[in-house]
Amino acid sequence: MSALAFSILALLLVGPVPAMLARAAWPLRAPRAALVLWQAIAVAAVLSAFSAGLAIASRLFAPGPDGHPTSTVVREIAKLGLPLWLAYVGVFALTLLIGARLVVAIVQVAIATRRRRARHRMLVDLLGVEHASAAAQACTRASELRILDVEQPLAYCLPGVHSRVVVSEGTLTTLADAEVMAILTHERAHLRARHDLVLEAFTAVHAAFPRYVRSASALDAVRLLIELLADDAAVRTAGPTPLARALVACAAARAPSGALAAGGPTTVLRVQRLAGRPNSAAFATGAYLCAVAVLVVPTIAVAVPWLTELHRLFST
Repeated sequence: MSALAFSILALLLVGPVPAMLARAAWPLRAPRAALVLWQAIAVAAVLSAFSAGLAIASRLFAPGPDGHPTSTVVREIAKLGLPLWLAYVGVFALTLLIGARLVVAIVQVAIATRRRRARHRMLVDLLGVEHASAAAQACTRASELRILDVEQPLAYCLPGVHSRVVVSEGTLTTLADAEVMAILTHERAHLRARHDLVLEAFTAVHAAFPRYVRSASALDAVRLLIELLADDAAVRTAGPTPLARALVACAAARAPSGALAAGGPTTVLRVQRLAGRPNSAAFATGAYLCAVAVLVVPTIAVAVPWLTELHRLFST
């Protein structure tokens, strides 16, 4: 029953639950709490998938004729029968495969992303011009700011140890000082909170699970939420109207892979949010409680009985 419960929970947490949460409107009013809930769901999904495999694999240690757990392949087959033994071993191998895929995905995403950022950082360091407006210098360190000689308004950041905030000449000449401050504060918020690490983790989990059970909803929702968090930081500094104008101006700009851009396909939704109702403490509290429940309740309801049974089995 533990294995079945863990399997059902894992399938729910990688499919229907992310799809339902991605369609909800309340995360727009509690982005930080919603992001914590998404992280709790991702962690619970991974733990449930591993727990399901381990719970099934633990049946290999069923009590033998003497009452002690079977500890050799011959005794296990004699107790379970060859078909059931092969099924248990197959599930255990699949669990190990998912774990290996997760580790490989984390390493691949981290290496590929950092290589792209390092290459682009070298380019903006070579192509960037020296002068900047007073508003740009006021909210961004000179060592981080790079200005490209491009007429189209654009703004993005390259996270990492040697982070960069990149804007175009078009951004500085088109936007007012308050709007420049808003857009740069937005990018600085990404760097300060290391939103790139959150995205990397969700990208790795998305790549590790089989295609027929995973959902892209989580990855898309997390991308939106980290933009909302950066928007909130900019609003606290410059106000909603300058930020809205800056987002609209930079909406059509495309950032390189691995960067976090101010504009993008979610610009309209984000601008509408700036003109809507403020963040809700009630929604945030509810999301935090749900995050705790997603992690704690399955552990108490399913994992504890399974661990108790293992303890009883090996203490016989």
